[in-house]
Amino acid sequence: MSRYAEFDNSLVTGNHEIDEQHKEWIDKINKLLRCCEDGGGKVEAVKMLDYMADYTEFHFEAEEKLQEEAGYPGIEEHKNKHNDFRKAVGELYEMLNEEEGPSDAFVKAVEKNVVDWLYNHIKTFDSSVATYINMTLEPDKI
Repeated sequence: MSRYAEFDNSLVTGNHEIDEQHKEWIDKINKLLRCCEDGGGKVEAVKMLDYMADYTEFHFEAEEKLQEEAGYPGIEEHKNKHNDFRKAVGELYEMLNEEEGPSDAFVKAVEKNVVDWLYNHIKTFDSSVATYINMTLEPDKI
């Protein structure tokens, strides 16, 4: 059985817009995993991966825009992390193209390169951004 992603208090950044997007992103990741677990074929898995990848781009654009507007000093490093994730998604597409359908190896790659990456990224990079924005834009709320 797949290890589904779950939005919990450890993933709350304090930025409502970003937290809501993270919840939506996790939902899309879980739909991809569920599709693989339910025996969805290659076409269905690619469709779910497209669905997740499209939302990823929407989310990264929103995050980067927020960082630019706030003058976040770590934006380039953050963008590099986003690009690392894009490469990992590209590798998932390659895996699906080489296989008849979503294999156990593909599911493990999603868990490692998507779920684990997301948890780590939110808890470190996104939390730092949210703290910076809160301190910069709303210092009276700290």
